[in-house]
Amino acid sequence: MVAARQQRRRRRWGVLVLLAAYVGYLALGAVVLQALERPAEVQAAHNLLQQHWELLGNHTCLQGPALQRLIEGIIQAYKSGITLQGNTTSLGRWDYSGSFFFSISAITTIGYGNLSPSTAFGRIFSIVFALFGIPLNLVLLNEIGHLMLLGVQRCASRLEEVFHWQNKASFLMKTCALVTGLLLFLLLPPLLFSDKEGWSYEEGFYYSFITLSTIGFGDYVIGMNPDRTYPSWYKNVISLWILFGMAWLALVIKFCINILESSSYFCQCNKKSTEMAEDLTDGNKNSMTGLQNVEICCDKDTKMKAPVESHSYTAPTEAL
Repeated sequence: MVAARQQRRRRRWGVLVLLAAYVGYLALGAVVLQALERPAEVQAAHNLLQQHWELLGNHTCLQGPALQRLIEGIIQAYKSGITLQGNTTSLGRWDYSGSFFFSISAITTIGYGNLSPSTAFGRIFSIVFALFGIPLNLVLLNEIGHLMLLGVQRCASRLEEVFHWQNKASFLMKTCALVTGLLLFLLLPPLLFSDKEGWSYEEGFYYSFITLSTIGFGDYVIGMNPDRTYPSWYKNVISLWILFGMAWLALVIKFCINILESSSYFCQCNKKSTEMAEDLTDGNKNSMTGLQNVEICCDKDTKMKAPVESHSYTAPTEAL
């Protein structure tokens, strides 16, 4: 009973510490982003207001309310995917390829926000479509992740059999999988975006990570520039890239989570070992509890290491 009460108390304190670190991390991000982005926002607002008054001053026939209505109409049309090109308008966001790309962004929960249904039936269908599509997408990502892990483990086992490297083969294959994923999903796609979208490499890399991590700010979206002509295969290839890239990045994130959990178990075992030593020094009866705790820690470590050597997986998103 005493040991269970102490464990519950430690867990509550652990949650509080984790929550404090979480809030502190968010506060740090807010401070840095405010320092970086606020001056640019103020300057952009100043430039817009200056252009507004210059336009009214140079064209006295224009009235402020009429100009404001025109600006609001342009903004609303742009949200619907319509832009002005001379005396005509450009369409294309709701053609088949654009609709297919919207479907991908919906069920993958990326949600760029640059395009949304404007009709009531379109909104209702989007709800039903996402309700069944999101679980389907998670199942598919889970299976793709399993296939990726299976390929890595099979290659590692082959290397172990041929070269008798044992642990070195597993480390080598995980490193190769990580580097290959970095090239295919983060480092090489910005080159394609630079060619097709006119973005810089930094902007393409930013878009790649924001998309695959399902953050989806919507400030950069492929295939939306009315001044450019895109090949028919472009959005289809990007859709496949998103699907496999999300599975790969999910494995990398799971790997980082496993590292944090491993360090957490290590700290807990150190604390329990210290308690055991104190119990043995004081000659208390609780020394047996300390020994049991150390055995539990050892069992946890063994369970954590076991899936790395096994070639069959049960966890749906086991890390590399």
